[in-house]
Amino acid sequence: MSPSAGLLATDVSPGTASPGELVERAARSDETAWRALVDRFKAMVWSITRAHGLSGSDAADVSQTVWLRLVDNLERLREPERVGTWLAVTTRHECIRVSQLRQRSVLTAEPEAVEALGSPVDDDPEFAFARQDRDGALRAVVATLPERSQALLRMLMADPLVSYGEVAAGLGIPIGSIGPTRQRRFKVLRAKCVSAGISL
Repeated sequence: MSPSAGLLATDVSPGTASPGELVERAARSDETAWRALVDRFKAMVWSITRAHGLSGSDAADVSQTVWLRLVDNLERLREPERVGTWLAVTTRHECIRVSQLRQRSVLTAEPEAVEALGSPVDDDPEFAFARQDRDGALRAVVATLPERSQALLRMLMADPLVSYGEVAAGLGIPIGSIGPTRQRRFKVLRAKCVSAGISL
């Protein structure tokens, strides 16, 4: 997706450009900057949609809506450097809106599988098989945790990393509670993995 047709392509290094720089360049119709912006925050947006228990199709719709709203607001963001927080809050609000619509419509959806939490699989077929087996076992363990714990773990394990401010905005929790909560959740997860014979 790009903010407008006929965008100009200029070199933007996702690893060095700040979020504010990417926003400003994307607002000037720089397609490379827009793509870098989406690449940097798409995992966070998706994690928030899944944290709110949306179905796959609803999560995709919310994600699309959020990016369209960012396109509409690129030139109006008062703090371009905080675009991640803006995206997190906007995604959360849209998730709540869609959830409320679904509740009013009395629609239900089958629970979705927990998203993959591992890093990309290595090229070695034997290693890839072992990694897939381990990741499948890990997903099964994570699925036994309370939904809020799953949501927090998904966001904290997102790639690229999500800031605590963005986690707080996305999940609607105090930023000061994230660190202690994270430690407790990982302690529980580690204990469950040890019991299941999974090494972290």
